[in-house]
Amino acid sequence: MKILVLNAGSSSQKSSLYNVEGNTLPQQHPEPIWEGNIDWTASNDFGTLKVKANGIKQEMKLDPNKRVEGVSKMLETLTQGETQILDQLSEIDIVGHRVVHGGSDYSEAIQITPEVKQVIHRLITLAPSHNPAHLEGIEAIEQVLPDVPQVAVFDTAFHSKMPLSSAVYPIPYQWFEKGIRRYGFHGTSHKYCAQRAAQLLGKPLESLQLITCHLGNGCSLAAIREGISVDTTMGFTPLEGLMMGTRSGSIDPAILIYLMRNHHFDADQLDILLNKESGIKGIVGSSGDMRYVLEQIEKGDEQAKLAFEMFIHHLKTSIGSMLGNLTRLDALVFSAGIGEHSAPVREATCAGFEFLGLKIDVEKDAKSPIDTDIATEDSPVRVLIIHTEEDWAIASECWQILKQN
Repeated sequence: MKILVLNAGSSSQKSSLYNVEGNTLPQQHPEPIWEGNIDWTASNDFGTLKVKANGIKQEMKLDPNKRVEGVSKMLETLTQGETQILDQLSEIDIVGHRVVHGGSDYSEAIQITPEVKQVIHRLITLAPSHNPAHLEGIEAIEQVLPDVPQVAVFDTAFHSKMPLSSAVYPIPYQWFEKGIRRYGFHGTSHKYCAQRAAQLLGKPLESLQLITCHLGNGCSLAAIREGISVDTTMGFTPLEGLMMGTRSGSIDPAILIYLMRNHHFDADQLDILLNKESGIKGIVGSSGDMRYVLEQIEKGDEQAKLAFEMFIHHLKTSIGSMLGNLTRLDALVFSAGIGEHSAPVREATCAGFEFLGLKIDVEKDAKSPIDTDIATEDSPVRVLIIHTEEDWAIASECWQILKQN
């Protein structure tokens, strides 16, 4: 079965093609046989397409104002040139799309119909940077593969079973009835990490209680009890929760009222301030990248040191809030760019939970081993580093749907 995955971001389009043989999914994810990645913001004048297949890497320029056409050009590399791995696109059996926001409409992956597209379009107001890009990808596939089924895998779906006590905001209930609620995000990653943690621990997922930490430029936690997300840090939008690369995370909402009343901020200015100019970047001043922060700390930069300490403070505080929704903690899972690669972040975070008996092997942690338990042998809480595989998780959902149908 050949499964194409389109993982669209606000300024990128990451795509993979998997070839899954046999009647069961492999326990460990296979490598994609083709990868195509578009960066729409490579320069002010053009975007770039990078393709990898058959041991060959290619790069070409794209018009950033013609995104659907750009996706079509990317798909052409599957059947043309040195990166050709298919005789024709019709060999693709199914296409899966990561969709950031499914609202309260969808609790699981679903085959795309005109009605599903309408919901994704309606939810653009809740995910204006992402849902339009998902629709572009869906429409590009409709043009070149009109008869191939497409599947939407929603970032919000994994959190849809949260109890109302976690999902409802303490504002007048009528707003919950109108759709203002905590949805949560990074669900595809949190779900994959929970399933992979169960494999690594050799236990059924339904027997485990976990906290998964997706730490990248965007950061979120999930409390997972018996395979169900019972709480998460992101909410109505991906802005809530942890301090992130350029996002503030949760702050006193009265700050926004103050800025509007006393400094004449409008909605667009607040949006830019909180989403683009805050978080790590807001404290350091020039970058929201944790690697840069650690480099600057080595040079004695006090603001970089403060940014790191703030990041750890908010992370530990939020892990504590997740603990309140569990009856025990079997494993703490670190994933995504910072979670997988930053040993100082993992070490500083775990140091705050030694009272739980949690202990990490510092030497093992320093090597950032992927898909590995870095806890000491006598630690009652396991600590896992897991390389998140969103694309493979989407491909797996597609495989399940095609088999069911």
